[in-house]
Amino acid sequence: MKKVFPILILAFLFGCNNDSTSTSDSKQVKEIKNYTIEALFKNESVNGGSFSADGKKLLVSSNKSGIFNAYEIMVDGSGEKALTNSEKESVFAISYFPNDDRFLFSSDKGGNEISHIYLQNQDGSSRDLTPVEEARAGFAGWARDLNKFYYSSNKRDPKFTDMYEMDINSFKSELIYENKEGLDLSAISNSERYFVLEKSITTNNNEIYLYDRETKKQTHISEHEGDASFSSQYFSLDDKYLFYTTDNNADFTALYSYDIATGKHEKIYETNWDIWYAYQSWNGKYRVIGINQDAKTKVIIQDMKNGGKEIEFPDFGNKSISGVSIARDESKMRMTVASSQSPSNIYVYNFDGKAPIQLTNTLNPEINEDDLVQGKVIRYKSFDGLEIPSIFYKPHQANKDNKVPALVWVHGGPGGQSRLNYSSTIQYLVNHGYAILAVNNRGSSGYGKAFNMMDNQKHGDVDLKDCVNGKSYLQSLDFIDPDKIGIIGGSYGGYMTMAALAFTPDEFEVGVNIFGVTNWLRTLKSTPPWWESFRKALFDELGDPFTEDSVRLHAISPLFHAENIKKPVMVLQGANDPRVLQVESDEMVAAIRANNVEVEYVLFPDEGHGFRKKENQIEGYGKVLEFLDKHLKDKAEHLN
Repeated sequence: MKKVFPILILAFLFGCNNDSTSTSDSKQVKEIKNYTIEALFKNESVNGGSFSADGKKLLVSSNKSGIFNAYEIMVDGSGEKALTNSEKESVFAISYFPNDDRFLFSSDKGGNEISHIYLQNQDGSSRDLTPVEEARAGFAGWARDLNKFYYSSNKRDPKFTDMYEMDINSFKSELIYENKEGLDLSAISNSERYFVLEKSITTNNNEIYLYDRETKKQTHISEHEGDASFSSQYFSLDDKYLFYTTDNNADFTALYSYDIATGKHEKIYETNWDIWYAYQSWNGKYRVIGINQDAKTKVIIQDMKNGGKEIEFPDFGNKSISGVSIARDESKMRMTVASSQSPSNIYVYNFDGKAPIQLTNTLNPEINEDDLVQGKVIRYKSFDGLEIPSIFYKPHQANKDNKVPALVWVHGGPGGQSRLNYSSTIQYLVNHGYAILAVNNRGSSGYGKAFNMMDNQKHGDVDLKDCVNGKSYLQSLDFIDPDKIGIIGGSYGGYMTMAALAFTPDEFEVGVNIFGVTNWLRTLKSTPPWWESFRKALFDELGDPFTEDSVRLHAISPLFHAENIKKPVMVLQGANDPRVLQVESDEMVAAIRANNVEVEYVLFPDEGHGFRKKENQIEGYGKVLEFLDKHLKDKAEHLN
């Protein structure tokens, strides 16, 4: 599976039947309530879930205050409390300390992605543990002795990420891996004897090496022919085995073990979908495997003390378990339960067969979940007969006698994936009568290596044709107004929006570009310095702007073809975005206005690549609906 590299990611799933949305019954229209943008963004977003040392609390991040802060939740369901009260910068909880209630959190400045690691003491005081101003730091796990933690940082050289360990008594750091060759440290064994080093070659091809700190020997353990991706997952507790995933000689990734003493590789687990991740609980009793199954996460837990027998999960109906975290004593686990129809909630389950305890209620109580829409996986055929997997959201009010406008929604990436995850923005638009087809155009992840590679150096061409054919699919549905179809997307999806309006100017009636690339030459030349080890792979995927590839990159950049744009456009941008610079949107807006084409520009001075603050989300996405109502839903009235 091609790695979804950091550039341009904006992440926004049922068996499929191509004809399942093709007809409607005008008598089966459901009466629903239309909700305001404020109501839908009163939903709470909660993530994380680190158990406290005594197992009685969970440490999570929540945006219930309007911005992300750290909270603790009692696992018996008896209550919660805020641990931080930031009003300016988002705070993302990392972990409780192993033996007390101190905790770590990360935060950047205005979305600039230069995150630092902070300590908060039990008295509420906090300090920056990684205070080098322009250096990024990322938590990489607790050492087995629980007296230190690992973290990555580019403080030595902005281009390369080194690995450090920090003693939690003295808070002094020690460099344990100096990355001078662009080999990123991706796993550390429990004894700290072995490191796994990863080398990116292309977005579909990489190598991993095992480094023995005692013998100073580096072993290439991913020898292969052709494109293959390898990703280290974890070491066995005795350091005898490394577990990793790979799609070597296959279309989907499987889980393998590597015997360090003998060099033997063995396939451990495979299915006809990608294995996303695997890890073991603290004492090795359980192995957790995450599978990307048709745009929906399937979690499997194996009882390794009982022959690998799979644990039975509680039944959550049309919701699914998207992630788990097992307490250090292995007596219970935190479960995140998700649906495309309602925001994720956190449960605790005690491995005893009793009902799990729901710890959060993230849906705004003013909202009736039945008024929202469950996404459905569908597939349609593109220009060359290739089936394009997508998520379809049909408004309750749509039928053949009440045709509705529609949007082709394009994910970020380009190797991203639209999934059956909850999105307040999507639900807001669907609730107000817009059908949405979230396409997974060729090049998307989750559908095998071959599908993932189909757009390499063909961006703005075959992937755009997939989106245009998505419009054709929508026009085939008897409840869609065929003359009122727009395109919307964020990041790479924003690029696809502008590409559609510039290169196929008669196909879509409007476009909404959310911090999308418009000038590939500038974007690829101005990537953040910490992407250095991945830059070659990035250029292989999209093109090298310093070579003859620059001709093609110029040709596929909407900014240089703005004279073709004739349909209304809305652009949203964060001023602190390090991936798609503000100038990309500034110049695109100016070029469109030079055509005397209506363009609305919303710029947030305190956001980066993705809008975190509720007040900005409400303003920005509220204006998106106003724009669409004016230029798409009420297009005829506006033209008159």
